[in-house]
Amino acid sequence: MWYTFLTFVLFLVVTFLFKKVTQKEPNVIKYHLNFFIFYGGCSLLAAVIWPIFLLSPKNVRNSKMAAKILKHITKLYDLKWELRNGEILAVDRGAVIVSNHQLTLDILGMFNIWEVVDKISAIAKKELFYVWPFGLSAYLAGVVFIDRKDAKGAYKQLQMTSEVMMKNKTKLWLFPEGTRNKDYRSLLPFKKGAFNIAVAAQVPILPVVFSPYYFVNAEKHIFNKGHVIIQCLQPIPTKGLTSKDIPDLMAKVHERMSTVYRELSKEVINDLPADYPYTTVG
Repeated sequence: MWYTFLTFVLFLVVTFLFKKVTQKEPNVIKYHLNFFIFYGGCSLLAAVIWPIFLLSPKNVRNSKMAAKILKHITKLYDLKWELRNGEILAVDRGAVIVSNHQLTLDILGMFNIWEVVDKISAIAKKELFYVWPFGLSAYLAGVVFIDRKDAKGAYKQLQMTSEVMMKNKTKLWLFPEGTRNKDYRSLLPFKKGAFNIAVAAQVPILPVVFSPYYFVNAEKHIFNKGHVIIQCLQPIPTKGLTSKDIPDLMAKVHERMSTVYRELSKEVINDLPADYPYTTVG
């Protein structure tokens, strides 16, 4: 009897979930399922691929291998990632890439352009390392985890990483806003870490701007198909600069990225139907 009852309850739950997922109107279940698919896909691959990374641990080429597979998750969401001026990222050199940070979907965008950039070492907060198997796989793929609560330790770790960057012509990818920015109207103030590294290593800064994710809205549980423009700006040299020049350097990069961000915002939003259900806050 209990078996029959549980089977009936399970049938009702599955029917309810199926109805919610397939309906056109936004809803909380459908919204969170989209992110679950993304996280689940990354975790599943991580569980399978990390033993292969042991053959060459902490090699950034491992990340490129994983990105080739994970970028196909984009097809499930019907997202279009449009890279502009990608030749700037393709140059074989050590550099610090700085980009705006909106959602975890930024990582999916990175996966879709990883092959162009080639050698990247991403910087992530230490807490992500403990999200296994993803954290272990990311560590073996060359991701650098830092403790943001320990400023001195984090900076020392980044200094060591920058030395490897110079030697192997690897690009470091950082999000200078320091946290996810859910306000699509402007960029958050930048933190110094990325600029300290670039000046200390005397390598150029490569600003990269992601257009706003107008198709995602947590409050309204919207997750539609969308178009994201990833625009690379001209390199900003740091040769000859010292720590005294960092505030001006930060202001210059922030201003340039903010200008492009506003331009991209207008471009992607002006192409939308007049009744499109988006807001400037995700």
